Amino acid sequence: MAALVSSVSLAALAARLAPRRAWVMARWSIRGPLVVAATAAFSAGGGSGEEVRRHLVLYKKPGCCLCDGLEEKLHAALSLAGGPHSLPSVDLQVRDITGNPEWEMLYQYEIPVLAKVLPDGTEETLPRLSPRLTVELIQKKITAAFEK
Repeated sequence: MAALVSSVSLAALAARLAPRRAWVMARWSIRGPLVVAATAAFSAGGGSGEEVRRHLVLYKKPGCCLCDGLEEKLHAALSLAGGPHSLPSVDLQVRDITGNPEWEMLYQYEIPVLAKVLPDGTEETLPRLSPRLTVELIQKKITAAFEK
């Protein structure tokens, strides 16, 4: 993975994807930045034939059992196929708040925090999901959040 990151310039990648209004997300860990996703073309209009990728961000910290439980259920909800609330075009990015002072200041008393990324790149915080929700209900709530 390190060889891939060092051989590809993030600036060049962002410039190459810029015409498609793409964005590059970097996840900060104790070891430094890791490229998590370099996709996400938001289709500006119909007819382009491109699938619109939707993005969720989970803010968490190590040792948080609520965070770990929600992350596990989110991965299960995103991989659950079939049904009216299937989420094949949603990407999940997990951010450790301890690696970024700004995130830590914002979310230290609120984690886990789930946000959806809007087409302009800003984030909208979603209502807190109960730890007792089933995977199917989480899938349904995420679908509803993206339909707003």
